[in-house]
Amino acid sequence: MKRRVLYIVCVEEREKKKKMARGEVQMDEEGGRRERLEEWLPITSSRTAKWWYSAFHNVTAMVGAGVLSLPYAMSELGWGPGVTMLVLSWIVTLYTLWQMVEMHEMVPGKRFDRYHELGQHAFGKKLGLYIIVPQQLTVEVGTCIVYMVTGGKSLKKFQESVFPNSPPIKTTYFIMIFASVNFVLSHLPNFNSISIVSLAAAVMSLCYSTIAWGASIKKGVQEDVSYAPISKTTPGNVFHFFSALGDVAFAFAGHNVVLEIQATIPSTPEKPSKKPMWKGVIVAYIVVALCYLPVAVVGYYIFGNKIQDNILLSLEKPNWLIATANMFVVVHVIGGYQIYAMPVFDMLESWLVLKMKFNPSSTLRFITRTTYVGITMFIGMTLPFFGGLLGFFGGFALAPTSYYIPCIIWLIIYKPKRYGLSWCANWFCIIFGVCLMILAPIGALRQIILQAKTYTFYS
Repeated sequence: MKRRVLYIVCVEEREKKKKMARGEVQMDEEGGRRERLEEWLPITSSRTAKWWYSAFHNVTAMVGAGVLSLPYAMSELGWGPGVTMLVLSWIVTLYTLWQMVEMHEMVPGKRFDRYHELGQHAFGKKLGLYIIVPQQLTVEVGTCIVYMVTGGKSLKKFQESVFPNSPPIKTTYFIMIFASVNFVLSHLPNFNSISIVSLAAAVMSLCYSTIAWGASIKKGVQEDVSYAPISKTTPGNVFHFFSALGDVAFAFAGHNVVLEIQATIPSTPEKPSKKPMWKGVIVAYIVVALCYLPVAVVGYYIFGNKIQDNILLSLEKPNWLIATANMFVVVHVIGGYQIYAMPVFDMLESWLVLKMKFNPSSTLRFITRTTYVGITMFIGMTLPFFGGLLGFFGGFALAPTSYYIPCIIWLIIYKPKRYGLSWCANWFCIIFGVCLMILAPIGALRQIILQAKTYTFYS
């Protein structure tokens, strides 16, 4: 018996030495390390989500507080181009979102849990990272900063509506109050753990959108309403038009987190994740349409070219309703911040463990996430006109990631028949997205210049 055991041990040692010579042991150890890391990272640690998780995560990611500026965008575009741009963006981004859901598991036995993994499969390991990661991070980090500013300003509007005679308080302090909530919520471990927050945010987005167009109808069409162009000069109207293109295009940013959301849904060969994911996406896009179109069309119809860049400011009264709507905005952007921060946390924690050789631990997670929230808070307080910056940089990042990179990946991998329906549809989306990428930042750059002239730090 002892000889037999000794013989087995010797055989195992010889096999181990052979594997070491071939580098297989190191590969096994790396594979095991990667597998343990996946079980710890926020995107892949829990795969128990239901289809309705997909629905409200996508609503929270898609419907930002920017919906309240859509009537102003309509006033810059005019009736025809405005409605066309809204409907066309809705159709194009729904199509590209469907492509991403389909490509999540296009390789049998493998899931592309992150946008950059899909990019690496299409463009190559290094080039895929260089193409996707900078653009995705620009959108996600930029959106987090904008939500810091939006949350702080909405809290300030709430305070001014409820206590109109109170002494003025700096926006900076309200941004810090908003950030304090995110300091706490950012330590929830994964996507599924923020489901309740995301559900509340999705409900709030529908609520404040309904308040916006419902209160507008109640107010009635203004006596001096006009639908003429805002600016009296041709160059001014052109810049307004470009800026509005960006406002509408940037309303559809959910593609930057869609694969990460789908990664939380369980999948088997018999029941692939794309079925529940697509069901959730359809519900989400119906909600998006119910939020975007009525607010944009009704707001512009009621106020015309005198609409303010936030429709709630144009409504003014009743105070209690405006205060309620602003608090709904605050709850929504809290959830939106968490949705866009989670993929960033995943990238940071993965890089720190794999490249910097830190051990995955709660301490590492606490320091990483607290630092990230602190940085976005500081930038938000320093540059509260960051929406213009996001429009400028996001034109190079959001339009590609939402409008045409999915189409390019689809053409590379599936190679549809030239001049066929799929080929033509993808090339139309690519041309449309490239035009947005070029034109939208032009208007945003002018907006930054105008705002920077009168800006005072930490006002």
